[in-house]
Amino acid sequence: MRKRSPITPLTAVAGTLTLGLALAACGGSSDSGSGSSDGKASTEVTVYSADGLHNEAGDGFYDKVFKDFTAKTGIKVNYVEGGSGEVVQRVIREKSNTKADLIVTLPPFIQQADAKGLLTTYKPAGSDKVDAADKGADGDWTSIVNNYLCFIYNTKELPTPPKTWNDLLDGKFKNKLQYSTPGVAGDGTAVVIKAMHDFGGQAPAMEYLKKLQANNVGPSASTGQLASKVDKGELLVANGDVQMNYADQATMPHQGIFFPAADASGKPTTFALPYAAGLVKNAPHEDAAKKLLDYFLTTEVQQQVSSIGGGFAARTDVTATDANAAKLKQIMSGVDVFTPDWSDIDAHLTDYVDAWKTATGS
Repeated sequence: MRKRSPITPLTAVAGTLTLGLALAACGGSSDSGSGSSDGKASTEVTVYSADGLHNEAGDGFYDKVFKDFTAKTGIKVNYVEGGSGEVVQRVIREKSNTKADLIVTLPPFIQQADAKGLLTTYKPAGSDKVDAADKGADGDWTSIVNNYLCFIYNTKELPTPPKTWNDLLDGKFKNKLQYSTPGVAGDGTAVVIKAMHDFGGQAPAMEYLKKLQANNVGPSASTGQLASKVDKGELLVANGDVQMNYADQATMPHQGIFFPAADASGKPTTFALPYAAGLVKNAPHEDAAKKLLDYFLTTEVQQQVSSIGGGFAARTDVTATDANAAKLKQIMSGVDVFTPDWSDIDAHLTDYVDAWKTATGS
């Protein structure tokens, strides 16, 4: 099961092979410093990441990528995961003694990390094949796995999913609906962003979310924990993201994916929530971090995003043909994908979260 939980160090994926030719030819376009802080070649790399790509069973996307990377390079991967905002806050706290080499998190938190000067410009090999909307204009971050906001429902209790936001105000959802906390969880923040888009601005979005609070169970720092509650019927509806929830369906058969429309006449909407990676400023193992970031964007790894991770390739020139890719394409069929104004959201994120707190009394 994927989980969205507080930061928890996980077992590192280690290997014993030395750096191979496959990665020696995989350098990116940055000419900044290399090596570890003592000038020696790095034998390890530390990744702080929003959760969703690691599987507790050990067979998730990260598990496969890290194992193969170590086998090719001899570089051990130390992995630490947490909520999207939590990993950024941890890097901020450690700024005087940086421990992370790479940070992977969802928008708008990757933009927040960039704005706070936590990232170093590095354009990995293959990033030229990533859409401009899915990478920083300055080269400080790039998506490695694409993904989209979604909602989930219990297919056993609800034969068909709710169609619109207003459907969620129905009394049958009282204490049976929950979404993760905006400002803490990336998916929870995404709920506010989608509402502002669908309702045409901050004021009408907050007016709606105030009404929705009558049905909301309450705050949740973890999006992933909501999935199992929906599958069991403890909740009828929750928020999530396509990659995580599609992957969860293998073990949670009563969990369906849907995208509420603004109203009955509108189309279902969503926006991209990619897993975006950036090289941390003053990374203690910068050379190893660059190699891992390059490796994430190789054709080999990008073709595994759907087959193993249940997500969407970040590179536009990679066309996956596996069964998961076909099902993911079907899930997204007929859904209107919009692009948020990330610069505005980054500049006003605190204001939007504060407005949500005021509206909901959270």
